[in-house]
Amino acid sequence: MSQQANPRGTFLKIADSVKRQIEDDADMTELPSLAEVMRDHKVSRGVALRAFGVLRQEGVAEPAPGERWRVVRAGMPVDRRPLDQRIADVITADGLGVGEAFPSASALAERFGVSRPTVAKALEKLETAGLLAGGGQGKVRTVRAVPTREERS
Repeated sequence: MSQQANPRGTFLKIADSVKRQIEDDADMTELPSLAEVMRDHKVSRGVALRAFGVLRQEGVAEPAPGERWRVVRAGMPVDRRPLDQRIADVITADGLGVGEAFPSASALAERFGVSRPTVAKALEKLETAGLLAGGGQGKVRTVRAVPTREERS
């Protein structure tokens, strides 16, 4: 009879492995993707998700809607607002006025560390809210309105 690996506890071993990665890399801000964990550890999606659940329970990581899971470190502030709100802050942070060009989806994706489709969804919300105008493939998006203090909080 051949010996098989016991799947019980595999997710705990994976969680420990990811915790070691976090400890070894002080600049690590995101967990590896679920697909990477599945590939590297040769496990199913369910096992990888259980490992992420352990990391969440231990306060090491947390899910970020539309983004990868992020690393939680004591004393490091994390902006947990939805992406569209953080992107709206670009208008005031960059000193943009009405009619000025807004950064591209690619530039915003790099700035916030998310995918372009995720940025596109957030930009659609800002266009619907009336803060941005234009957009679309090959078109420059412009600022339609500067958010007020209430809209930013």
